[in-house]
Amino acid sequence: MIISIVLIVLTCLIIWRASDGFEAASEYLGRNLNDGVRGATINAIGSSMPELFTTFWFLFALMDRDGFASGIGTTAGSAIFNGMIIPAVVILAVIGYGLAKKITVSKKVILRDGLSLIAAEFILILLISGDTLHWWHGLILMGVYAIYVIIMLSTMSANEEGEEDDDDDEDDDDDDDGSFLTNLLTLNLEPIFVKDKITTGSAWALLLTTMAIIGGACALLVYSCEDLALGMGIETYFVAVIIASAATSVPDTILSYRDAMAGEYDDAVANALGSNIFDICFALGFPLFIFTMMYGSIEMSPETVENITELRGLLLILTIIAFFIYYFGDGMGRIKAVLLLLIYVGFTAFILAKAYGMQWALDFGDVLRGWMSAVF
Repeated sequence: MIISIVLIVLTCLIIWRASDGFEAASEYLGRNLNDGVRGATINAIGSSMPELFTTFWFLFALMDRDGFASGIGTTAGSAIFNGMIIPAVVILAVIGYGLAKKITVSKKVILRDGLSLIAAEFILILLISGDTLHWWHGLILMGVYAIYVIIMLSTMSANEEGEEDDDDDEDDDDDDDGSFLTNLLTLNLEPIFVKDKITTGSAWALLLTTMAIIGGACALLVYSCEDLALGMGIETYFVAVIIASAATSVPDTILSYRDAMAGEYDDAVANALGSNIFDICFALGFPLFIFTMMYGSIEMSPETVENITELRGLLLILTIIAFFIYYFGDGMGRIKAVLLLLIYVGFTAFILAKAYGMQWALDFGDVLRGWMSAVF
């Protein structure tokens, strides 16, 4: 069990280091996107690769059809982590460094991405409501994300699309001091691919390389989560909801944190919300589509259906609560940050209590499933 924890920490470090390359590449490739749109699309897609890879590994490496619940647990758990922890970290960091007393995010960004996320979760609940998953479930989810991206890009005005800032070229010239071997061992990949200035070709090479590294880290993460669950005497699903989801959210957290430190609050929040839409629609939809096309429909056990139903209900409820916290009031300060953290602590407590069969969690789960049946 200790080895599993060490390996999980190692995967977090690998994902964290590789996310620096994600950031540099995505910033350059998304340099023509306006404020908020880049965070919701380019940054969100790049930083959500771990969720996509993790779902793939749970399906294809473990070859466990019920193990897809762990993939759903990772993406849904990550969405809750992104919605609660990332904004709280951003708020507390900005206030802690004395950059501002609170952060103010465009109401337009909150409405656009918040309502899009809630709509995506409604579609997920309505679409995956039985005990069988088919290829067309995945196709519809991918289609929903495609529509979202098209809407995001269409919000850009012609003059904003034409603007380009080439000042990004000078990023991290200081990192060139290290040797190739040192940079490789520490996963400081940007100096390896970007010499004098970043180009489209080097940006794509950097992005694809970091994707490969994070993909490998996610394979190790899946194995470690399975082993940790065995040591704790609980199902892998519960470990995935808490541990795997937090580990795969490292790039999202780092990107949002750095955007906030640069004063780009719209991008910081849009990245978290956009990542959730990507997780729910594409990170679930694409692996589901590929797996069911290759191996046929996925038949889930009654226990898996029960867990997934509760998780989707919690995801929707907590997302709506977070939306109101973001939207109402004059900006977001310490009180809202603490409130978001407490909500996530409560969510984690429920998942752990359910994993060990505590009566209050079982009763609350019954209430959640009853509500889901009545509403949907």
